[in-house]
Formats: sequence, structure tokens, C-alpha cells
Amino acid sequence: MDYVALVIVLALVQYFFFTGMVGKARGKYSINAPATTGDEMFERYFRVQQNTLEQLIIFIPSIYLFGHYVHALAAAGIGVFFLIGRMIYFKGYVSDPSRRGKGMAIGFCAFAILLLGALVGIILALFKTL
Repeated sequence: MDYVALVIVLALVQYFFFTGMVGKARGKYSINAPATTGDEMFERYFRVQQNTLEQLIIFIPSIYLFGHYVHALAAAGIGVFFLIGRMIYFKGYVSDPSRRGKGMAIGFCAFAILLLGALVGIILALFKTL
């Protein structure tokens, strides 16, 4: 589970990076808090951060449960694809929002596998107790 923990921490570091980029964009595009609109480029950075937060809600429990009930190293490996997908999403969305699809698809597939795998692993564990 150490690898799972490492990937979770890396996901949080990545989110921290995205948050920092939003702060930098606030200054660059003169968007004073608490505003979240006003410049399209700022809004791109902000949407990446918010979308990543929304996905972390699913990703973190899913990778942990998959690692616990299925296989920790496999969970970590799949989690790395989630991180790669989020970075591709970030670069695509900031440059042109229509280019976010590839990163979104990679990240979605990764956390969907983790979530469904965790569900199957939990169900199998429950059947073993019967």
C-alpha cells in the first residue's frame, strides 16, 4: 500500500500545483478574489483546478479501496495513468478547451477502472465471508 499512498500524495501535489497556477493566473489576469470569472484564460486555469477537485473525490477512495481489496501495485500503476491524464487535461484545457478530451478520457478510464475494480473486490471479499 506504500505505492498507493505515494500516488495519492502525488495527486495532492498535482492539485496543489494546479491551485498555484490559478493563483498565478489571478495576478496575471487581474482577477481579484472572490471573483472566479472575468477573463477567459483565468477561467481555464480555474476550471482545471475545480474539475480536478471534483475527480479527486472519486479517485482517492477508489485507489485506496482497489489497493486494499484487489492489488496495491496495480492500483498505483493505474493511479499514475490518472495523474498523466490530469496533466494532459491541464495542458490541453489551458491552451484550447477543445483539446481537453484526451486527458479527460485517460483520467476517467483510470478512475473508472479503480472504482469498478474496488466494487468487485469488495463484493468478492463479502462472498468469502458467507
